[in-house]
Amino acid sequence: MKLSLGSRCVKYLMFIFNLLFVITGIILLSIGIAIHGVYYNYQHFLDNKFLSVPSLLIAIGTIIFFIAFFGCCGAVRENYCMIVTFTSLLVIVFILELSGGISGYVLRARASSIIQDKMRDSMQQYQNSSEISALWDNLQRDFHCCGTANASDWITIGHMNKTNLPASCCVGITPPTNCTSTSLTLQKIGCYDTFVSFIKSHAVQLGGVGLGIAFVQAMGIWFSVFLARSIRNSYETV
Repeated sequence: MKLSLGSRCVKYLMFIFNLLFVITGIILLSIGIAIHGVYYNYQHFLDNKFLSVPSLLIAIGTIIFFIAFFGCCGAVRENYCMIVTFTSLLVIVFILELSGGISGYVLRARASSIIQDKMRDSMQQYQNSSEISALWDNLQRDFHCCGTANASDWITIGHMNKTNLPASCCVGITPPTNCTSTSLTLQKIGCYDTFVSFIKSHAVQLGGVGLGIAFVQAMGIWFSVFLARSIRNSYETV
């Protein structure tokens, strides 16, 4: 069985594509793991759907290594069934990546309302939960902020008094030293705006990577369909 010159070119292009395919899998795994770690650290401020999108990219990145095997072996052996399997799996991955990319942009749009509500709810638990207090302390130190909108939220929402704001609201102050609304090192900026921008930027990364790689893989679908048809036609002419 001999393939035409055009089909042989597509066959070799599929080898190159599968190398790129594996690289995209590594990229998806790396970005998915990194952003999942970021979201997990602040999961109390986020909806569960924020964790599902990077988890989807991690799953896709893992699956890609398995799919690339069918593409390489099918092209080398000129095996019609393996190429068809590769194409089918590639279409599924393409749909999943589109879904992940679109979800990333949807989450970006929903981030503002979700985070604001979660922040305000968690502030009320600050004095009763060591986990929440540690979360807020880390957030305020990392983002150099205090409260949701500003430091006064700890009095109106967090039910703390003016002489006992969280120590993390002030720069360079640690317990038992008190941080107050009159402290010179009090952080004036609220955490909501800075944290929302931080989360939105990561959501855009998820969306951009998902959609970008999906369109790259659309080219691989075309290659594999063309090669499968060429192999089938070669069988029929034998």
